[in-house]
Amino acid sequence: MIDSVPLESLSVAALFVVLLCAVVRPFHWPEAVFATPAAAVVVLTGAIPLAEAREEAARLGPVIGFLSAVLVLAKLCDDEGLFHACGTWMARWSRSRPRRLLGLVFAISSVITAVLSLDATVVLLTPVVFATAARMGARPGAHIYASGHLSNTASLLLPVSNLTNLLAFAATGLTFTRFAVLMAAPWLAAIAVEYAVFRRFFAADLNAPADPAGAEEPPKLPLFALLTVAGSLAGFVLASALDVSPAWAAAAGAAVMGVRALVRRRTTPAAIVCSAALPFVAFVLALGVVVRAVVDNGLGHALGHVLPGGTTLPALLGIALIAALLANLINNLPAVLALTPLAAPSGAGALLAVLLGVNIGPNLTYAGSLATLLWRRIARQHKHEVAWGEFTRLGLLTVPAALLASTFALWVALKITGS
Repeated sequence: MIDSVPLESLSVAALFVVLLCAVVRPFHWPEAVFATPAAAVVVLTGAIPLAEAREEAARLGPVIGFLSAVLVLAKLCDDEGLFHACGTWMARWSRSRPRRLLGLVFAISSVITAVLSLDATVVLLTPVVFATAARMGARPGAHIYASGHLSNTASLLLPVSNLTNLLAFAATGLTFTRFAVLMAAPWLAAIAVEYAVFRRFFAADLNAPADPAGAEEPPKLPLFALLTVAGSLAGFVLASALDVSPAWAAAAGAAVMGVRALVRRRTTPAAIVCSAALPFVAFVLALGVVVRAVVDNGLGHALGHVLPGGTTLPALLGIALIAALLANLINNLPAVLALTPLAAPSGAGALLAVLLGVNIGPNLTYAGSLATLLWRRIARQHKHEVAWGEFTRLGLLTVPAALLASTFALWVALKITGS
């Protein structure tokens, strides 16, 4: 058996390799190509016992099952025309005014992120925002940054809005609706701060006149997709009340949309399987095992000495700040996996503060979340280069202020509800 120091170093090295390859993606290979061998190494060397690796996989199973199901649901909604309709509505309601378009992007991005998860905003809505800004003849910078920032910030509201929320949700002991009630004020506070900063930061772009390409066609309402999404959301609430994984509600919604699309020949079984993002699911599972090894071999002990206890306002601010810093150092998924067991003894309020940090914090650096990395990749595909300096300046203006406002709102919500 290898002694504790090499095991600690080995675990940290494995996590570093996994995160580096997730950021760089050598040869454009999926993240799982590097994460799966790293997980095997930490198990085979004894950095994490096989029984604990299985335990971690079992804990993550429902979470990644939900992730796959909701990605399928979002893609089928896109095939149904939901995101195209969103773009058409934004173009018509903005009346060729870039500042008004920014408000609409904020509103629609926030709702889509909350209900269909941040992946839907990044992968499906961001290209629509590009197309909408182009049709309006508006400078796209503010609107594109909005979809990127809100894929993180606006994922605070529901347990299903972000994979980080799902990872911590079970430990909170809250119901679906209780979680939403407590996070509603922080969600609104963070979005309001972002919007205020964006209006000032991008004032020159927003004041520039737009040059519309032509009149927009009346938006077509994808009623079936909207009803299915609403039914899935109701299913999430019901599943929580019955102590059933929300993955089943997401799978039911995806199945309804999938059967309809197959019958109408709008998709194929292969396309549905592809939209489930199985390589990314494997990456999350392997990452969970590697992070568990890092936590068990020293990180958990170190964080335990610095993480505040309790749910006073200073404690909540400290927890949110540490979570945000850790998210930018090792990515938000490893951060929430590491902090959840440490914050759990202080109660639901402390865990919700962790989520404030790991969901808002990633807007500070490229590597803060996988969603930000993917958003940057999509921006480059549309010939929009995201400058490091601009990204960082915007993050420095939004992240601390949004963390402060949302944490205060959470503290007030906990006081009012007696949580």
